[in-house]
Amino acid sequence: MSANELIGYDELDAAAARLQLAEDASGLHGSLCGFLAGGGRIGRQSLVEALHLDAEAATPSAGDQGVLDRLVKQTQAELADPELGFEPMLPADDRPLTERADALVDWCRGFLGGFGLAGAETHSQLSEEAQEILKDLGTIAASSFEFGDEAEDEDSLIEVHEFVRLGAMLLFAECSNRGPNSDTVH
Repeated sequence: MSANELIGYDELDAAAARLQLAEDASGLHGSLCGFLAGGGRIGRQSLVEALHLDAEAATPSAGDQGVLDRLVKQTQAELADPELGFEPMLPADDRPLTERADALVDWCRGFLGGFGLAGAETHSQLSEEAQEILKDLGTIAASSFEFGDEAEDEDSLIEVHEFVRLGAMLLFAECSNRGPNSDTVH
């Protein structure tokens, strides 16, 4: 696998399992996205340290560390993508609806946790729209979906997924514009 190849859900999930992280791929990606969206920076520390993840495995193998390092770069680039190409990392569309819905809930929980780690001072400066998005992500994170009509459920999941995707990008854009070189007046 080349260093430029995008990391997919299954590859990240396998690395998370080998590292014995408390999160699966969706929760881990959500945590990273929330941390970055909240203005957090990984810097020289490892992703596991930055996100305060419980890793049972002592030290990641070079391969797993490479996956995590590539994940950070990939996620930073996707969140900042002017073409809005960012996607939450979730199981493939051919996986069962319940599995994908649960993964979206896990992603939102991770996002909120990561956003919280990035710093409370960020939150007090958020626009009303951004605060509303965080509140809605909290509602999704606390949800357990009930399923009935498969076509309707699929459409609903697509709508929620799109809201989460756009909300994460909006929060990232708003918080990343607040750096020391920002033109924002406080």
